[in-house]
Amino acid sequence: QVQLVESGGGLVQAGGSLRLSCAGSGRIFSFYGMGWFRQAPGKEREFVAAINWSGGSTLVADSVKGRFTISRDNSKNTASLQMNTLKPEDTAVYYCAVRGDLYSSGSSHVNEYAYWGQGTQVTVSS
Repeated sequence: QVQLVESGGGLVQAGGSLRLSCAGSGRIFSFYGMGWFRQAPGKEREFVAAINWSGGSTLVADSVKGRFTISRDNSKNTASLQMNTLKPEDTAVYYCAVRGDLYSSGSSHVNEYAYWGQGTQVTVSS
């Protein structure tokens, strides 16, 4: 079992930055691909970014490419999402998730993730 806790959300003006963190515990977090997703009110959960188990390969959604960066520190069982040049349309609850397969890549598909955090709210004002 893997427990995930997100932090770092908040209220920011358009053009500002936030850094989200995801702390993992339980099973060895380091050996699994992970991702960040977001869900705005009335919308489906959507892919934001993903990273493979070693941190050597990343995926980023077109909507955030060039603005958001995903990273991980396996020595600390943490992952981060650096969000720059935020826009009002980035407003959502952000979730980190971990895949269930050892040595997995990151994935943009919600149903390929076995463990989810509780989410952290990001609100971008115009």
